[in-house]
Amino acid sequence: MQFRTLQSIGRTWHRWKPSQYPTYYSFQRPASTTSSARFDFQSIDAKWHRRWKDAPNKPKRVCHGKSYILPMFPYPSGTLHLGHLRVYTISDVLTRFKHMQGFDVLHPMGWDAFGLPAENAAIERGVDPAEWTRHNIAKMKEQLMAMGASFDWSREFMTCDPSFYQHTQRIFLMLYERGLAYQAEAMLNYDPVDRTVLANEQVDSNGFSWRSGAKVEKIRLKQWFLRITSFRESLLTDLDNLAMDNRWPNRVLSMQRNWLGRSSGAKFRFQLTMSTGPSHLQRSVEVFTTRPDTLYGVQYLALSTTHPIVEAMARSLPELQAFIDTASTLPPDSKVGYLLPDVEGINPLALLKDQPEIVQKSLPVYAAPYVLGDYGEGAVMGVPGHDTRDHAFWRQNRGSESIPLVVEPPDTTDRFFQRFLQCDENDVPFIPRGILTPICGTFSGLSSSEASRLIIANLKEAGQHAEIAESWRLRDWLISRQRYWGTPIPMVNCKLCGTVPVPMNQLPVELPKVDESWLRGKGGNPLEDAEHWVNTTCPSCGGHAKRDTDTMDTFVDSSWYYARFADPHNTDLPFSPSSAETHLPVDIYIGGVEHAILHLLYARFMTKFLATTELWPSGDATSNKVEPFRKLITQGMVHGKTYSDPTTGRFLKPEEVDLSDPTKPKIRAAGEVPNVSWEKMSKSKYNGVDPTQCIWKYGADATRAHILFQAPIGEVLEWDEEKIVGIQRWFGRVWRVVEEITRLVSSPDHKSADLALSLPAIWDFSDAEAHIWAEVQRTIESVTQSLDRTYSLNTVVSDLIKLTNTLYSSSTTTNISSPIRYYAASNLLRMMAPLTPAFAEECWECLHSSPLPSSSYSRSLSITPSNEQGERESIFTQPFPTLSPSKPISARRIQSCAVQENGKLRFAVEIPNPPAHLLEDKSGDKRALESWVLNELGRTAEGKRWFEGKGWSIHSEDGRVDRQDGAWGEGRKTEGRWKRIIVVKGGRTVNFVD
Repeated sequence: MQFRTLQSIGRTWHRWKPSQYPTYYSFQRPASTTSSARFDFQSIDAKWHRRWKDAPNKPKRVCHGKSYILPMFPYPSGTLHLGHLRVYTISDVLTRFKHMQGFDVLHPMGWDAFGLPAENAAIERGVDPAEWTRHNIAKMKEQLMAMGASFDWSREFMTCDPSFYQHTQRIFLMLYERGLAYQAEAMLNYDPVDRTVLANEQVDSNGFSWRSGAKVEKIRLKQWFLRITSFRESLLTDLDNLAMDNRWPNRVLSMQRNWLGRSSGAKFRFQLTMSTGPSHLQRSVEVFTTRPDTLYGVQYLALSTTHPIVEAMARSLPELQAFIDTASTLPPDSKVGYLLPDVEGINPLALLKDQPEIVQKSLPVYAAPYVLGDYGEGAVMGVPGHDTRDHAFWRQNRGSESIPLVVEPPDTTDRFFQRFLQCDENDVPFIPRGILTPICGTFSGLSSSEASRLIIANLKEAGQHAEIAESWRLRDWLISRQRYWGTPIPMVNCKLCGTVPVPMNQLPVELPKVDESWLRGKGGNPLEDAEHWVNTTCPSCGGHAKRDTDTMDTFVDSSWYYARFADPHNTDLPFSPSSAETHLPVDIYIGGVEHAILHLLYARFMTKFLATTELWPSGDATSNKVEPFRKLITQGMVHGKTYSDPTTGRFLKPEEVDLSDPTKPKIRAAGEVPNVSWEKMSKSKYNGVDPTQCIWKYGADATRAHILFQAPIGEVLEWDEEKIVGIQRWFGRVWRVVEEITRLVSSPDHKSADLALSLPAIWDFSDAEAHIWAEVQRTIESVTQSLDRTYSLNTVVSDLIKLTNTLYSSSTTTNISSPIRYYAASNLLRMMAPLTPAFAEECWECLHSSPLPSSSYSRSLSITPSNEQGERESIFTQPFPTLSPSKPISARRIQSCAVQENGKLRFAVEIPNPPAHLLEDKSGDKRALESWVLNELGRTAEGKRWFEGKGWSIHSEDGRVDRQDGAWGEGRKTEGRWKRIIVVKGGRTVNFVD
């Protein structure tokens, strides 16, 4: 071989001439160091990215069917962050692994392109949101391709493209036809300056708009809803199926159950007395409670600020209206209340005969912001003795008034249990169920469950409204947005016909070009002012009509996008039934836990709806209970090292911190030691990291391996760039292992016959070979389990580093055959390939830079380094390593062998267990076993010295004992030395008798 020598940081480098092998850096290994070489990883990345792009499409090696792996698609903000890099590295590793296992893998990528951030960014810059979004997509696509991910770009789409959102509109109309999309009024935050609805988080603590600064108004608007509550039972019960075999994380399942929020209890009706107020006001309120056993302990009623009684009274009570106006600025757990004048409630138990005095008292009625308007009828009964929230409300609004306790522990006596709470150290509500106290009259002494049943029954018997009921936290999905950058709702409003759907054959209803005045900050929804777009013809009567100017919540797009990837070029349907049967559901879905509730819940709802249509009639209901994602992997967040001023707490910019000694950071201006913490990456904390810079600096594969190695995928990753050097050292050791094998294969002194042999029988391994074999098998088993079942990708890197160290430390061992070395290196590289694709390709090409004999042992491993034309194949055309069924790890166990001469111990060594067929031989002829044990003893250093001292010949290559005449037993001596050689205990003892 011909080399050019480079000098870099005291190390000798060699660059292979292009005529030989087109890698980039090699080096001579110094005797006393394992530090890494500085490879030109950017050139390696570029080379293999180009190769993959230019490679002709070849038939896939499919033997295990199809697999669909999908990461959550990104919002095109314009810049990838490390959270993106983490999730897409995970999906790419699993995709490449499944591909090498023989699966036909679908791994697509698209863009969640609609939404308020793009609209606001476009307004700030005075550009069309469509132009801004497409520019960002082009930029982020380059970044994704730089990380070496194997996405199927032929299926790419963006949700802001009419070719996609026409199908979102089609699905909306399908929901409308089934009565699952409807209009209703809802109370919303409205910005009168920007003329748009604001989310709660866009209103500051003083009730002003976050952008315009205007005082936010509460208004009722007619909005579009999707009836997700129609599927609430299956959304809840099917979570049990997702819990099987840890398919979904328990944390996500709990969050979904809590959001659905099914509660079992009872409904009661409280009569109201009003000495003033409009005569048309209702004179009763219905409440739902999960604790009917505490009905005796009701001390007040609380109504939401949007309850009809409260709103009606506010028209004549300015103070109440002012209270309502400020309610939206209060925290959700606020316990302030407004006592409604001249309104009192009556406990339904008071209408029964012979009831105690405690239920005869009238109940005060409050307007309270903590009561949700859409929870039941927007009314709750307050039981401060047995509910923490009610207790806090009572103390804030009623001061020190005593509170009765109507439930007590089952084993309580009067002596130890205080049945009224006072404002003292014991002022704590009793929350558990128990037995009813003597305050409860005829129900005293009954258990909570029995008392609940009888209270409901007695009230019903007396003609009162009382019934067993359940309540759900889940509400129908409000999808209307008074914004421009979203999917237009395909409905028109006609004065004669009312609300009319746009016919399917007129889809898509496309967004019009925005007016330049809106881009200059005019505010409001520009669709309302786009007269040429708003004014249209009624599809029903042909008369004048106006389009609906609301757009859909972007969650609607992401609720079904996964199914579009199955058939992305279908112009007639969202996807065909045949494509759904082929690809759906998603086998592995990967994304952040922050989407554990809304996105996943909406996707589950949409899937269950689509399974009731002709699009996906089976819904994979038999094995998957009509769920969109079989397996869910949620990756943890990425935190960055953050510096702050210890005096002021102000976050410090990178240039304000002296990191000349990274272990001792200092504030440049003051010389003080800053506070150092790990925080969620954000611009305001100056701790963000550009993954593109990391890839440019260290290469895509080192960055990928580092991000996988630093933390389990479900936990927070504390990004420490300084530790990437450990990954680089690993790559250096891998390279040296591969280079050494390449040198052996191409050496003129190398025996070609050695390469032509298949792997030797496991019983013929030397101890060093057996150790390497066992380590390879252990690593295959552990890595496969981590990639296929536990998804412990940090463990994968750890296992591969351990195997590399084993091979590296054995590189100077002489009694390891080339087939074993090749076997180990081949398996190592193929296991690395999903994690470090370009580097593994480079090493694989180096390993096969010298042609192997046609009968090479590579064929015994079911790999084909070259095709029929003699061209080297990509490592990704090779199978992922599997455990050898014919040579399991346990096949070669070690046992101690005591060597005796005339019954006296001479030495003891470890040898392999004899093969089973020798131990099971029942013919009585022990000569085969004796010969095998002697040969194994001859392979050991102690045995070799002892035999040679006795004049026996030992073959240098394999340690075989040469007995010359081969005579055994029957009183004959071998070489005139021993009459008998006795092997007992399966080779654990050998006695030479003369």
